[in-house]
Amino acid sequence: MRPIRVLISKCGLDGHDRGARVVARSLRDAGFEVVYLGIRQTPETVVRAAIEEDVDAIGISIHSAAHMTLFPRILELLRQQGAGHVLVIGGGIIPKADIARLKAAGVGEIFGPGASMQDYIEYLREEVGRRRRAAAGSAAGED
Repeated sequence: MRPIRVLISKCGLDGHDRGARVVARSLRDAGFEVVYLGIRQTPETVVRAAIEEDVDAIGISIHSAAHMTLFPRILELLRQQGAGHVLVIGGGIIPKADIARLKAAGVGEIFGPGASMQDYIEYLREEVGRRRRAAAGSAAGED
């Protein structure tokens, strides 16, 4: 089985990428394949790259308060492109009141300031593993 592949990016005008770089490096060190897009990406660019790179998950770091616009747009574009199976997770500064709304919209998890990288890694392994098993079960049922 191939390693879990994760795309890490910053969307919008937010130029602070230290946290995203730390996450990308930590995931690589844990054996993940990481595609790092960098700062000032659009949802369209993120989704296009995610599909081209065949990623299992997209991690978006947000500090710009645009999370209620950017995350739903990414999820919508993934569904439109037939890639709704791609896990979307977030990090950065997101008010607790908005986290439940984002999860209800389809974001898998939000990791805020002080979150443990080990928790992030374990979540990715468990959730991507669950999604891969579900997809394999669905594919087996189609035969």
